Parts: sequence; C-alpha cells; structure tokens
Amino acid sequence: MTVTLDSNTALSGTLDIISSKSDIHRCIICASLSDKPTKISFCGLSKDIITTVECVKMLGASAEFYDGELVVIPCDKNKIMQGLTLDCCESGSTARFILPVAAAICKKVSLVGSGRLPERPMSLLCQSLKEHGAEFSSEKIPMTVMQNVKSGGVFTIPGNVSSQYISGLLLMLPLLEDGGEVRITTPLESAGYVDMTVDTMTKFGIKIQKGNGFYRVEPGQHYTSPGQIKAQGDWSSAAFWLCADALGANVVLRGLDENCPQADRYVTEILERFGAKKIVTKDGISFEAGRLKSIEIDATNIPDLVPVLSVVACAARGRTTIYGAKRLRLKESDRLETTYDFLTRLGGKVEITDDGLIIDGMGKLEGGTVVGHNDHRIVMSSAICSLICKKQVIIEGAQATEKSYTTFFSDFDKLSIRS
Repeated sequence: MTVTLDSNTALSGTLDIISSKSDIHRCIICASLSDKPTKISFCGLSKDIITTVECVKMLGASAEFYDGELVVIPCDKNKIMQGLTLDCCESGSTARFILPVAAAICKKVSLVGSGRLPERPMSLLCQSLKEHGAEFSSEKIPMTVMQNVKSGGVFTIPGNVSSQYISGLLLMLPLLEDGGEVRITTPLESAGYVDMTVDTMTKFGIKIQKGNGFYRVEPGQHYTSPGQIKAQGDWSSAAFWLCADALGANVVLRGLDENCPQADRYVTEILERFGAKKIVTKDGISFEAGRLKSIEIDATNIPDLVPVLSVVACAARGRTTIYGAKRLRLKESDRLETTYDFLTRLGGKVEITDDGLIIDGMGKLEGGTVVGHNDHRIVMSSAICSLICKKQVIIEGAQATEKSYTTFFSDFDKLSIRS
C-alpha cells in the first residue's frame, strides 16, 4: 500500500489512544494459563495481538473477540497435545514470551515465523532453558522444542540484548513445580518492559520478589484470574501524536496513564527538553509547540521512540545526539539504518554511529518518497515527518502499520485539516 501525504496538512482533534499491545500480549498469556476465564478490555487491534491469541488457542485456550473485549478461557495444562506448531508470524514478543511457556508445559512443540523474525536472536534464551533440561532442534526460528524444561532454580540471562527474554522466563516460572529465579548477568536495558510483566503477573496473583539483578517466584504459586482487566493505553503509539504536537499539531490524547510502568511515557519529558510545553487537562494530554532546541537522548530504555524522536530532532535547531540504541539493529528492520534512510530521503542531515544517530536539525525538510522496510514504526514516523516537509511525502509499504496500529492512517486522516 502506498500513502501520499500533502505538505499543506495540519493535525487537530481529540483521539482515544489504542491499548498497549505490549500489555495485551502479557494479559493474554497470563489469562490463558489462569484458573478461570478473563475478560480483557482494550481499544484497537493489531496483527501481533492476533498472533498471540492464535498461539494460546493452539495450546488449548479459547479466545473470542467481542466489541472492545477479548474473553480468554484458559487451557488445561494437563491436556496439551504434542506435536503442535505455533506460528509467531512477525511478532518477536509472541515468540520470546511463548517459547519458555511452551517449553514448560509442552513435550514437543515447534515455533515458526515470517518476515525478519527468523533472523532475530533467540539463542541466549534457548541456552538459559537448556541449563534446565530443555532441548531444541535449533536456536532460531523455525525451531522445535524436543525436550521440555525439567526443573526450576536459577535461570541466567543477559539484560542488554532483549528484555523480552526476561519477561518470557518470568511468565514461565509459576508453571514450574519448584518455582525459580531469573538472574540478570549484565545491566538491564528496557527495564520498563520487565516492570510491565511484573505488574501484569501481579494482577494475576503471582508474587514476585525483586532484588539487585534478580526476580524470584517462590514455588506453589498459580495464575489466578482477576475476572476482568483493562489494558493500558499505549504510550508507544501515543508518542507519534505527541511528537506531532511538538511540530505544531493540536492533538489531545485520551486514555493515557502517566503512572503506568511503560517506559515510553518518558516521551513527555524528552519533548519538554526539546522545548515543547506539556498540557494536561480533563480532556487528555497534548503538547504545545515551542522553539525546539537540540538535546542529547539516552535511548537505552526507550529504543522504540528513536525513529519518531529523530523527526523532532530534524525540526530542532542544532545537533541532537541519540545513543544507547544499538538494539535497534535487531528489530523489524535495522532501525538505525532505516531511520537514517527515510530521514535522508526527505532531506534530513543524519549520521549513523555505532549505537545511535547524530542529527543536525534544519527546521524544515524537503519531502519525497520513502519506503517502509516492513517496519510499522518507520512508516508511522515517516507520516509524522510529513508535517515538517515542504513537499508531499509518499510512503511505500505503508501497510506495515497493521502490525501494531491498524487504524493509524484512518486516525491521521480523521485529524487532518487541509489548507
């Protein structure tokens, strides 16, 4: 799908932000392993969420969508079939969450995927599980779990490759008879995503002890459904509209919790450092554009914000340096390369470093044609970049937004005011 965005378009209006797919993933998995049905209330749907739903259904859970609600009936962990194939499609979260769970409750299960998922790292997660008896046909997708996890105890894992490894191991621990501990061997990056996992597991009755470099689940605990749970509003998606505000739009967002554990809520602090003014009213959260100045951004805990913050950096006068983002090379695309690609195609002045980007802000960019690289965040960032372009922006491969934010372009159109 190709989308053309005119240079004379402004954005204005009020928007109910979609629910966090990160939160919904966790809710679905906990609900599928729980003691009774759970109703999950949410706003918006995406391919990744459907992928997780289909995987837990293969494990024996029942899951039905209703208007703004997903009802999950848990699987019987004593009656899971052997020889299952779980298709994780292009969802890294699904694969890394479901692998430890499946390795704990399935005697033989295969994971397959598409897009860039077979290239994304899984070996360190597999190695941690191997230390407890699991055996795998391969350490990357496609793979088959040949032998499941035989014991709990201490699972060691580095904290600087993917927080999803830690979350997957945590989700598994209550399924082991003797519980266990996840011990992190290097400084933890994207800690907010692990906090989200702990938060969701707590809502499903699991008590987690947290210490310096470890998370522990004592034996004898089981997932217990809260009955009904509401997914958090998504700060990762909200960031696109808040950055648009910093560039001159007037979009008010409803449904965001500034006290939730999502690390991407810090987009508000970063935009204030750029020079935009945060406005919080009973109607929601928005920003007022100001005279934007260059800043330094440590992206260690907020890597998903880098593409759209790079757009703001292009509008800010001076040199912005973004660092701590090496893990972006392992996403749906190499996001350092693809962010550089779309910004330079539109006229931006950008350099790639080993772990980030250096951007010389120019206020306005020219415009032009970009490609989406099958990456939802690159496509959405390119769309927001059209707000500072002198000419139209043409985005090829715009359908990539279906991965996380199916209604992004319809929301963009709904908010659009054309002069």
